Amino acid sequence: MSRPAILLASLLLAGVLLADAVHGAPPWDAGLKTLAERSGYARTGRYAEVIELCATFGAAYPDAVRCVDFGRTPEGRPMKALIVSRSGALNPQRAHAMGLPVVLIQGGIHAGEIDGKDAGFLALRQMLDGRAAPGALDTAVLVFVPVFNVDGHERFGAWHRPNQNGPAEMGWRVTAQNYNLNRDYAKADAPEMQAMLALVEAWDPVATIDLHVTDGAKFEHDISIMVEPVDSGDVPLREAGRQLRDGTLDHLRANGSLPLPFYPSFVEDDNPASGFAHGVAPPRFSTGYFPLRNRLAMLVETHSWKDYPTRVRITRNTVIAVMELAAKHGQHWLALARQADDRTRMLGGQPVALSYATTDKVRTIDFRGYAYTRTPSEVSGAAMTRYDDTKPQIWKVPLRDEVAPALTIDAPKAGYLIPAAHAATVSAKLGQHGIEFRVLSDPLAMAEVEAFRASKAAPAPASSEGRQRMNIEGAWARESRSLGAGAVFVPIAQAKARLVMALLEPQAPDALAAWGWFNNAFERKEYMEAYVAEQVAREMLARDPQLRDAFAKRLKEDETFAKSAEARLEFFYRLHPSWDTQFNLYPVLRTDRMPE
Repeated sequence: MSRPAILLASLLLAGVLLADAVHGAPPWDAGLKTLAERSGYARTGRYAEVIELCATFGAAYPDAVRCVDFGRTPEGRPMKALIVSRSGALNPQRAHAMGLPVVLIQGGIHAGEIDGKDAGFLALRQMLDGRAAPGALDTAVLVFVPVFNVDGHERFGAWHRPNQNGPAEMGWRVTAQNYNLNRDYAKADAPEMQAMLALVEAWDPVATIDLHVTDGAKFEHDISIMVEPVDSGDVPLREAGRQLRDGTLDHLRANGSLPLPFYPSFVEDDNPASGFAHGVAPPRFSTGYFPLRNRLAMLVETHSWKDYPTRVRITRNTVIAVMELAAKHGQHWLALARQADDRTRMLGGQPVALSYATTDKVRTIDFRGYAYTRTPSEVSGAAMTRYDDTKPQIWKVPLRDEVAPALTIDAPKAGYLIPAAHAATVSAKLGQHGIEFRVLSDPLAMAEVEAFRASKAAPAPASSEGRQRMNIEGAWARESRSLGAGAVFVPIAQAKARLVMALLEPQAPDALAAWGWFNNAFERKEYMEAYVAEQVAREMLARDPQLRDAFAKRLKEDETFAKSAEARLEFFYRLHPSWDTQFNLYPVLRTDRMPE
């Protein structure tokens, strides 16, 4: 970014920083300013600055700020959070006892998209000094994580975000172990995510704000605000989601932004005429995960083509808007969330939506873009969009934003049973999410349960996030099965019942099964050789007239079956006592009765 551009963009911060000059900065104020602020938002600091600022804020405001470590990264770096409130509630027990709404704001989950770190420190200083959101910290608690992906932040360099306009250098998208943390909320493989979930479990934030920078085309809109539950989750709780979303959008408009309530990614890559589709993210993402806990989640996406000073200013405005709204409405949000918890405990036997899809309903919107052309590229040969950002233009484009449940499954009436062979690994994962379960000390003999047998289990052709995902088709059916001592019972009558189902229903998009946790169950381990199967088949046909008729009918009606020697022999093998009855049996059961 050129010096004139930096200077011009820095002037946009004048409205934010004017209060500093008017009120006068405290004597320690210079030590609370980031490298970004001191450089006119040309640069961002390294993680050592976060460690130093965390301690300095705690020392400067000992009655209102506590600096804590909530985890350690695989490369050994501390994961820092600032607990901020003027209420005296600087630990979760105190906050819960006082009934205060807690807001978790996290920056740098993708460490190249680092606006949230610098904007958060700026907003924090101004709130503490009463120059922004006056009184908000008296009635709400802020848990601020400046950088979630700490190791990725320290993979530092220029061009780590080639579509992003500043800062001069930044961190990397993924962790040192190559995890994308915003694909990890449900499966929680990364140590960083496990630390974050422990922080969430301790503080139980009523709203989590996830600060990002979008990729994409050039247009005038400068930020997108997406909140759930609005189209998903507990229906009455959606009132709080709309209040948070709409209040933030109104605040941003009043401060000169052009915000959007959907993610501005074209339906067809690089083709503005294709328009946009709004949807609900699955729980691998923050906005898909927290509604399953009956809590609010906001995805903030500033626009990557805006310069860094502009993006920091707008992100700062978003943080201030959220804290003002939490101070004003947080008690109401908490009441709605607790009511949602009570309703969720009663979900047994009821239909529960586990995924959502955008319908085909289309409306045309006015979208503030720029004049553009689409012509073949002399480099790639593909159609290429070229924007003229000196010529603003209203695009009339299609938007699909009606969302409906795509997968709905009745909850088990009592809960889930996990056999002892899988109990340790699955219960450890459930524990990371704060899900209630208990270990059965006595065996269950021939319990009436529902078992899921896969009719098709297809592994993905390539790994994703270090796991071989599995697409599973099949159905639950009633069976009698015995379980040994040490099995685990997961009751559905708990506040996190939606999250329980999202993890344990095998066809849910981010179920443990979908992420490959149980792939062994869908791998065939024993076989009957053809010469044995030939003899077995003849013996079975000789003694069972009904089987002869069934085989003859299958040959007549199924041409593919008739032409396959393997399929014909397996027809008999599957009916033989040697067949593995646990092949394609998902090793989690459902039960209508709570075990004694």
